[in-house]
Amino acid sequence: MIFLKLFIIFSKIGIFNYGGGYAMLSLIQNEVVVRNHWLTNAEFTDIVAISQSTPGPIGINAATYVGYTAVLNAGYPEWMATLGSILASLSIIWLPFILMIWISHYLMSHKDSPIVKDIFRALRPTIVGLIAAAALLLMTKDNFGNPTEDLQLFIISVLLFIVSFFATRRYKINPILVMLISGVLGLIVY
Repeated sequence: MIFLKLFIIFSKIGIFNYGGGYAMLSLIQNEVVVRNHWLTNAEFTDIVAISQSTPGPIGINAATYVGYTAVLNAGYPEWMATLGSILASLSIIWLPFILMIWISHYLMSHKDSPIVKDIFRALRPTIVGLIAAAALLLMTKDNFGNPTEDLQLFIISVLLFIVSFFATRRYKINPILVMLISGVLGLIVY
């Protein structure tokens, strides 16, 4: 039963997602944490961190990890969890793959059409909204701590966020370097 649900959910996420992996995160979080309770918010946050630091698209990496963890948490053995990760990964890409082949044929012949340009113009703010929703989903007490429980930990987390944001946005420091420095600081502080 879990395999069928993984297939349907990730096929749906794959076909209705626009804007890439970060926009996909809010859809994945809604399905696997809120609706199906396969993962906790903390586990989902770990998925995002792992998916960003491993090679490949973040949406497919997240699907792979979710498929594995959901099947494992459902009580199945590890070899079946591996099948769950493969199924989730393939489910998220098969429909968009077919759709992109069909759409690219259409776009090549109609790329200068005002209708096509209007469609893309309308999709841009939607994509920004989905990416912003993914960012807001990650601003939880699981990531920043709770100011009523441990104020010092909360302040350190917020400062780390602000410094990382300005380091990459304003000073154009390589995000990989920022992640490495943040990881070292996390080992020291936490």
